[in-house]
Amino acid sequence: MLHTLINSPFKSNMVLLLNFLKKSDDLLALQDGVLIAVNNNCFLRKLLDSSANLYVLKEDIEARGLCNKITTEFVVIDYQKFVFLTEKHKQQMNW
Repeated sequence: MLHTLINSPFKSNMVLLLNFLKKSDDLLALQDGVLIAVNNNCFLRKLLDSSANLYVLKEDIEARGLCNKITTEFVVIDYQKFVFLTEKHKQQMNW
């Protein structure tokens, strides 16, 4: 399943999201959701424990001036890879 986090993790139900994530899932952070990918954030350890694949949208981290603050645990992707992820997963959950 593809999980897309579009809202700030501080305004989202992260406990529920973290409970839903499975090893085979992909999580894409975009819009204000890119805050989840900032270095040393309070949600990172639990995200890594989920073993889900973690992605963050390049254009949104650039728009927020966060380029040098993103953890290496997230793969920075562009819109082409975003489209690939949506085609890869028949199911998607928006957060």
